[in-house]
Amino acid sequence: MTLRVASYNMRKAIGLDRVRKPDRVLAVLNELDADIIALQEADRRLGERASAIPRDMIEAESPYRAVPIENRPNSIGWHGNAILVRKDHEIIHGEPLFLPMLEPRGAVLADLVVRGEPVRVVGMHLDLTGIYRARQAKMLVDHLGERTTQLPSILMGDLNDWMVNSKALKEFQRHHQCAACGPSFPTRRPLGTLDRIFVSDHFKVEESGVHASLTAKRASDHLPVWAKVARSS
Repeated sequence: MTLRVASYNMRKAIGLDRVRKPDRVLAVLNELDADIIALQEADRRLGERASAIPRDMIEAESPYRAVPIENRPNSIGWHGNAILVRKDHEIIHGEPLFLPMLEPRGAVLADLVVRGEPVRVVGMHLDLTGIYRARQAKMLVDHLGERTTQLPSILMGDLNDWMVNSKALKEFQRHHQCAACGPSFPTRRPLGTLDRIFVSDHFKVEESGVHASLTAKRASDHLPVWAKVARSS
């Protein structure tokens, strides 16, 4: 089994022109052509925290559907985190993950069946402070290790981490390898490798990179990152 996965901080669909354009972000998602996409800042922060891209728009104009995570009727995620999967992939379970936090951050988990193979996916958006990032990373890794059913796992998201060898990265790499995607922030001149993809030893990373199309360069202050992974023999 091979999978193409991606992670994208979509900045509530507000582009560098400071205009909210859901159709522009949706175009980027379609360009990615991934099996699974972890989104950050997918919901608006205020009011009913509705999805920045309406759910029916996603389902009508893309090959994706959102993993059910929360009970807000117009939201597709939890604290802005969401997971999109292709419509022909089976969704077994989805849930929010509560993290120690100084500011409103979180993570989401989905158990899926893709081409007959089970896979566990975590989407995350970590804290701006190093101490809390390390705590959040440890909690996520420990939580995966303590679950009753162990599955091949992929962790993706915006780590907000500029450091090459930070405590948070070390936590994730206890049981996962990091795909070498490259700098994804800020869009105009990417310098920071803030957006990361980690895979368990069940997978090997065949290719990875940053998606820098003309549309992606306008749609958010982050560029999407992607990886092609295959099940290890």
